[in-house]
Amino acid sequence: MSLREQMSSQTIHALPERHSGNRASLGLARAAYQKLKRQVHEIVLDRVELERLSRIPVEQVRHEVSALIARILEEEKAPVNDLERKQLAIDIHDEMFGFGPLEVLLRDPTISDILVNTYRTTYVERKGRLELTDVTFYDDAHLMKVIEKIVSRVGRRIDESSPMVDARLPDGSRVNAIIPPSAVDGPLMSIRRFAVNPLQVSDLIASQSLTPPMAELLDALARAKVNILVSGGTGSGKTTLLNILSGFIPEDERIVTIEDAAELQLRQQHVLRLETRPPNVEGRGEITQRTLVRNALRMRPDRIILGEVRGAEALDMLNAMNTGHEGSLATIHANTPRDALTRLENMISLAGLALSPKNLRQQISSAISVVVQTARLTDGCRKIVSIQELTGMEGDIVNMQEIFTFKRTGVDQDGAVRGYFCATGVRPRFADRLQAFGITLPDELYDPGRHFDTA
Repeated sequence: MSLREQMSSQTIHALPERHSGNRASLGLARAAYQKLKRQVHEIVLDRVELERLSRIPVEQVRHEVSALIARILEEEKAPVNDLERKQLAIDIHDEMFGFGPLEVLLRDPTISDILVNTYRTTYVERKGRLELTDVTFYDDAHLMKVIEKIVSRVGRRIDESSPMVDARLPDGSRVNAIIPPSAVDGPLMSIRRFAVNPLQVSDLIASQSLTPPMAELLDALARAKVNILVSGGTGSGKTTLLNILSGFIPEDERIVTIEDAAELQLRQQHVLRLETRPPNVEGRGEITQRTLVRNALRMRPDRIILGEVRGAEALDMLNAMNTGHEGSLATIHANTPRDALTRLENMISLAGLALSPKNLRQQISSAISVVVQTARLTDGCRKIVSIQELTGMEGDIVNMQEIFTFKRTGVDQDGAVRGYFCATGVRPRFADRLQAFGITLPDELYDPGRHFDTA
């Protein structure tokens, strides 16, 4: 049966993303367009040599694919207009050389997360809020093909024996996928987007994620080689803040980054990026973060940046911080700075050392100087809600004092969280270290009377 015969019963419209109107007719038209795209795509694949196309310029490929699609539509007399022809060319090019339906979302710089809930449904996050899109896949096999294309590019695999994987896109965006049998209803995928141009500290100030005095303090801490732990929940902006903190590191220092999936976008010239690797089919060849941390110590680093502390590598990280690798940075999942230290203590115990709780805490308090707490608030905004200094031990307890805080005062009629940033009035002990590095911060920086209200 020809395309014309199959499509003549339905009017096909390549509807724009924000189309408004009757949902039933929109769904019918979308389904018809998807069916046409799939059939034309299959014909294109039968007629072209992908190996030859891979050797010619992108623009020429796009032109040849567009011309072929036009010929196919003319031959089959499919009922489409000029707009739909152009859209078909774009979509089929994305299927052949990109990530299929995801490409339209990946081209949108306002999207921070892409959440594929089986092939039928895709959500995105914009400005901290989830939105349902009309992006769908043909079926489970189509979605699996896209997942496998992403995973294979970074040398990883996903199948029934290994149904979960972490990977990354060419732009550094982090990808997590899980497939049956672990995913009951079909393949699932989450993509954490990263800006092509990484956010700068001025962007965080403009979005009221922190204040100029807080930014000035963080800049000084990074330049003075103070060990910093960034704590926060999922999606609270830990990696973004880690990128910004690393941007304060002087250009003449040698930096080694260690991550599960390479996400950091450091702008310095002397950066060595290390990434973990899962075991192969035989269960061999795994490279853990702990192994990479130990190896990094032999690479003559000035700084070690650990994307996220997850397990026994916490001990090696603290040892590095205590043995000359000052100014190292790491992130950890925790809801408060105190919780971050507790989680760190639990992770060190996974290393198998028979240390008492007091000795563990002494190790932590001597290695880490500052904990920066990030949070995503109920309105979707991300803020640095606390900067705390570790001041040593008192008995069996690690002492901490807060330097800056964000205090919530309520919620406005639009659901936006209202509040203000302020200093607590405490002069930190690391002020002497800053002066030793030739960094002098004004006393008014710590003035508790200066409030920075959020709009």
